[in-house]
Amino acid sequence: MLWIKALHIIFMVTWFAGLFYLPRLFVYHALATDTISIERFKIMERKLFFGIMTPGAVLTIVFGVWLWLVYGAVGGWLYAKLALVVVLIAYHVYCGKLLLDFRHERNRHGDRFYRWLNELPVAILFAAVVLVVVKPF
Repeated sequence: MLWIKALHIIFMVTWFAGLFYLPRLFVYHALATDTISIERFKIMERKLFFGIMTPGAVLTIVFGVWLWLVYGAVGGWLYAKLALVVVLIAYHVYCGKLLLDFRHERNRHGDRFYRWLNELPVAILFAAVVLVVVKPF
């Protein structure tokens, strides 16, 4: 069981690394003006999203569900954490939509928007860790 928990944490860290970095790439992409930089950001964003973030998200969820089914955990803290996971999935999908907008030259946001967008996963990570460790309810 400890292996499953370790894998859940490892892939959660992988997923969050991407959730933290992709909006930062969007900041720099929104500021870029030369074709070489813009094309480089498109490649970096695609590889991060599809090569690291999405597999990390899927495996985090797989191992989390496995833990839930085996441990049978209950309590308000768990349902709050699951709600945060749903928000993270929506955030992940939204980042994918933004990636497609950049790929097709349809970005409608400035760098400040992406700087603020980058703060959401920080708050969710903080809340999720507190819920799992402290189990306040």
